[in-house]
Amino acid sequence: MISEDGEQLGVMDVRDAIQRARAAGVDLVEVAPNAQPPVCRMIDYGKFLYEEKKRAAEAKKKQVTVSVKEIKFRPGTDEHDYSYRMKHAREWLEGGDKVRAAIAFRGREMTHRELGAKILKKLTEDLADLAEVEISPKMEGYQMFTIFVPKKAKVSKAKAAAQVEKAATNNEKAEKKETPAPAKEPAAKETPAVEPAVKSDDEVL
Repeated sequence: MISEDGEQLGVMDVRDAIQRARAAGVDLVEVAPNAQPPVCRMIDYGKFLYEEKKRAAEAKKKQVTVSVKEIKFRPGTDEHDYSYRMKHAREWLEGGDKVRAAIAFRGREMTHRELGAKILKKLTEDLADLAEVEISPKMEGYQMFTIFVPKKAKVSKAKAAAQVEKAATNNEKAEKKETPAPAKEPAAKETPAVEPAVKSDDEVL
């Protein structure tokens, strides 16, 4: 049996151990059931569970989850579609994700694999500032693919720049809200035209 402070209390009867834990106002928890004899420890079990949960949450917070996102091309993908997909690849890499770029071939297109290799080569050049090639272009069934991994230093700078830009946008919006709208000048009141008094015949005479 082990005390709350980690002191070895020696081997004792289960009932005696339970009574001792109750007297101290804590729980008796079996921590090594397969040992000979089994090892028990006096602890506050509620506090123990809370600390374990807290440690697990901290570990999860520090854990970095990296996912692999995919973009697909065809041997005849035009420049507009290529630029659209390449832009998404850059956004994913800046977010810390891997990118799998694949060229899908159909039928006779398999005889023109050089077109797919050309697209992947261009993509590698366009992403060179953000990514490194983890898997070089290779065939897998009817697809040619390559995988890019983000460069840590570049990704960190990209994230910082994005945060600065977002903060500036938020500040600009806040300033617009705080600036009071110019007060409207009261409309000038029109002075009613005064008709000349008509004199009676007696006044004229």
